[in-house]
Amino acid sequence: MLPLEKRYLTLTLAIAGALLLALLALWLPAWRGPALAGLVVTGLLSLIGIRDLFQTRHAVLRNYPIIGHLRFLLEDIRPEIRQYFFEDDKGGMPFPRDKRAIVYQRAKNQLDKRPFGTHYNVYEDNFEWLHHSIAPKPPATKGFRLTIGGPACSKPYDASVFNISAMSFGALSSNAIRALNRGAKLGGFAHDTGEGGVSPYHQEGGGDLIWEIGSGYFGCRAADGGFDPDKFAAVASDPQIRMIEVKLSQGAKPGHGGVLPKAKITPEIAAIRGVPLDRDCISPACHSAFSSPVELLEFLDRLRALSGGKPVGFKLCIGHPWEFLGIVKAMVETGLRPDFIVIDGKEGGTGAAPLEFMDHLGMPLRDGLSFAHAALVGANLRSEIKLGCAGKIISGFDMARVMALGADWCNAARGFMFAVGCIQAQHCHTGACPTGVATQDPMRQRALDVPDKAERVARFHQDTVKSLAEIIAAAGLDTPKQLMPQHIMRRGADGRIHDFSQIYPALQPGELLAGAKGTPFEAPWKLASSSRFAPAPEGA
Repeated sequence: MLPLEKRYLTLTLAIAGALLLALLALWLPAWRGPALAGLVVTGLLSLIGIRDLFQTRHAVLRNYPIIGHLRFLLEDIRPEIRQYFFEDDKGGMPFPRDKRAIVYQRAKNQLDKRPFGTHYNVYEDNFEWLHHSIAPKPPATKGFRLTIGGPACSKPYDASVFNISAMSFGALSSNAIRALNRGAKLGGFAHDTGEGGVSPYHQEGGGDLIWEIGSGYFGCRAADGGFDPDKFAAVASDPQIRMIEVKLSQGAKPGHGGVLPKAKITPEIAAIRGVPLDRDCISPACHSAFSSPVELLEFLDRLRALSGGKPVGFKLCIGHPWEFLGIVKAMVETGLRPDFIVIDGKEGGTGAAPLEFMDHLGMPLRDGLSFAHAALVGANLRSEIKLGCAGKIISGFDMARVMALGADWCNAARGFMFAVGCIQAQHCHTGACPTGVATQDPMRQRALDVPDKAERVARFHQDTVKSLAEIIAAAGLDTPKQLMPQHIMRRGADGRIHDFSQIYPALQPGELLAGAKGTPFEAPWKLASSSRFAPAPEGA
């Protein structure tokens, strides 16, 4: 049976042409010469197309046989034609090509070296670099790891410093989820489920999972849409789930809920998320299980107990500073602590979101991370709570930069999407993903070969952590923990050079508890309340 979909049109025409020319050669002797010549061409194209359909290395070719080779031809000659056929790296595409190239090269085990120096203008505004040492150290040979879990946690998790950020099944295809989790298993790192629930595809590969719970409580959802503790305990008992993460907000659309129309809810998605088939699935903008900083901490403490003592924390994109400081006040007053906090930058987010939210709501990662780190230091809490972060982190330098601002570990979404084959075609919301990454179409996701892409996921992780180790060693350090803001430099708009300690406000241990007078934290600390997320009443 010939393929009929538009993306198979070239193959269909080649096969049909070959058959027609073969008949002409047999039945019309006068046309035999030209027909045989045409048959050679169409037959060769047909063989190439059939091979494309069944090879496993290139998802684009599996979905777009024959014509997909044009993409690789353009890639081969890109240095010569970029100025004519491609937009500038600063416009058009949502992620620079040099960063995408890093992922593809590492995932495919290709040489990631290049000649002729940096392609950056090192004297342009906001150029950043890390100081190296005149006495560099040997690079660490083992991947950097950390233990996540405070005194109240009986099952701490030994985590990699680089993990897969939250992406749900439904947003990604089943094959993409399979490949990510198998890669996490191969590489010994964690895979965040996203708020869409723990699917069978997350569990097939046996990789460590971080179960993310959003305001829809998918996987632990009561009939009224609220939180169901019994369902939560049943899912959280799975030993593959190593940590629980409550999502307060995300970088792509902080403060914005979501709707999954009933027309898009399949029986499989309904079963995984615990939602009915006959109505729209609503993800509210805020949680119903708590309404104040103290209640949030009590909810986290409850989840820790229900999970059997696993590390529990929350993720957010920083917004009003007094709200985060209100949570800090609640920690001081109650003695309750999350085991970890993940800071999501507003520049993050692999899914679709309203344009204004993506562009103008929420605090960028480095600002939010440095703020959270300083607040925890100022409240004498930093040693008890681990800080993760996410937001366009791809390379070893990206990791070193945020670790200098206080991050203990990093998560990445789009980097691992690139590793499983994403080419940023930006058809995620249409279901017509050309590489089978962000689609539920069985024919399209067939193009994503799980074993091959799982290997690429593991290699991307391994080589990125190796890059971090080499950068750390070049700076004369042994571990990322030794990085400080003074190690990272930035050229400002006025041409002057500043290190990060001069750009991002910091606090001394206990300074916040004393009022943080004369610092940017003084005013929001006065507004912060442990009993409400809104600003404290005047004079309180």
